[in-house]
Amino acid sequence: MRLGATALCLALLLAGTLWGADDDFPFGPFRMYATSNPPNEPAPDTRVEGVDRTGRVIELDQSATGIRRAEIEGQQSRYTTDPTLLRQVADAYAERHPDAPPLAEVRIVIRWHGIHDGRPTGRRTDQTVVSWEVR
Repeated sequence: MRLGATALCLALLLAGTLWGADDDFPFGPFRMYATSNPPNEPAPDTRVEGVDRTGRVIELDQSATGIRRAEIEGQQSRYTTDPTLLRQVADAYAERHPDAPPLAEVRIVIRWHGIHDGRPTGRRTDQTVVSWEVR
């Protein structure tokens, strides 16, 4: 019985290594830790921001919404395709901060940090990849 279970686990690991994706973890590779950026290309830092009705920009991180950054990054293509999904982030913020001014906008922003020879340059640019206005 144990030998069969061991053989099955080894077969799943081998198949996951050869054909798997992140969703197959632990039987597939976890690519986010297996790759790196080239030494002369900017490094991305994804974040979620909200703008409340007073115009104040609020970082909508895990402590503000309960939603982990990895969950946002993993679903970024879905948010880009359907920005109304950002309503979930706005709702999560409103639930945790009932006395705060309501959000007028939620956006996913990538801050590109300049890198040269594998070292930070101190330069950065922000790119809004998707935005949703609260109606």
